[in-house]
Amino acid sequence: MSNNKEFVKFAKVDKSYDGKILVVKDLNLDIAEGEFITMLGPSGSGKTTCLMMLAGFETPTNGEIYLDGNPISNIPPHKRGIGMVFQNYALFPHMTVYENLAFPLRVRKISKDEIDKKVDKALSMVSLAGYESRMPGQLSGGQQQRVAVARALVFDPAVVLMDEPLGALDKNLRESMQYEIKHIHESIGVTVVYVTHDQGEALTMSNRIAVFNDGKVQQLSSPDQLYESPVNSFVAKFIGENNTFKGEVLDVSKDKCKVKLDTGGEIFANPISVNSKGEKTTVSLRPERALINPDEKMDNNHKGKIEEVIYHGDHTRVRLNLLGNNEFILKVPNSSANLDIKLGNEINIGWNSADARALDPK
Repeated sequence: MSNNKEFVKFAKVDKSYDGKILVVKDLNLDIAEGEFITMLGPSGSGKTTCLMMLAGFETPTNGEIYLDGNPISNIPPHKRGIGMVFQNYALFPHMTVYENLAFPLRVRKISKDEIDKKVDKALSMVSLAGYESRMPGQLSGGQQQRVAVARALVFDPAVVLMDEPLGALDKNLRESMQYEIKHIHESIGVTVVYVTHDQGEALTMSNRIAVFNDGKVQQLSSPDQLYESPVNSFVAKFIGENNTFKGEVLDVSKDKCKVKLDTGGEIFANPISVNSKGEKTTVSLRPERALINPDEKMDNNHKGKIEEVIYHGDHTRVRLNLLGNNEFILKVPNSSANLDIKLGNEINIGWNSADARALDPK
């Protein structure tokens, strides 16, 4: 990231299509220049609407969007200096790759020599030098998507918006494109606002992720912060895999609480969203934070019965019945000796209370 200057700003933005229901509610979001920020959330959460308002295809019902300090709600899309990449590539099928890339430059009345230079530069950026005369129909899906990325970058936009750009690609291609887009971003430092519902993609590519649900940003954090320290149950469930226990707080000190589970039994947890005895809570624990045959020092230590064992190459996924939760998941690295992992075995499982987050009861 080039610096921390606030470059894109959503200030108290609401959006309603029917005058009644707000699909985006009181959005305040600052994006730094050169940042790669991802808007992540389920469909209908408001993330694409935010992108469309920034692009100029939708207008905020209330509030204002600023680009480099200037309000842009009354500026038409083609005058905002914003590049866009969509899921369906949106290339002109009757134009060559060169003509597709030259189009946004011609619209801006750029000279032929300058167009040639910019098209060459953009194609080499996405490793497609030499493809100028191909038609989109002669390219693979991944190549078409790279042309779409090059076309969004060719006129040196202030911001590039990407709406589910890898959704149509197969898994391997998708993963290699994630790294490619990340590397392009790192090498040219353009501000990128990316929309996806794929959490793995968001974690791989972003400097920060804004998790949307029900028209609001639930959490805005770096990928590691979001995964390790979700602030509420929605974020904990939406990002990565999670073991959850529902219960009631028995007592709470500053960094530890005791929770009586609805299924019986008690555990110790980190009181993130609970303050007092009697509160309902959902405790969230990442599968990789629980260990077999735990260290004596771990303050949660319980017996669980193995219900299912699935081999995943680099790790084995074990489902247990533990404290009345028969969906308790454990991930055991396959480098470790296969510690009694057999169907029906009873094993000791432990974790630190610091890793079990007592969140809102949802």
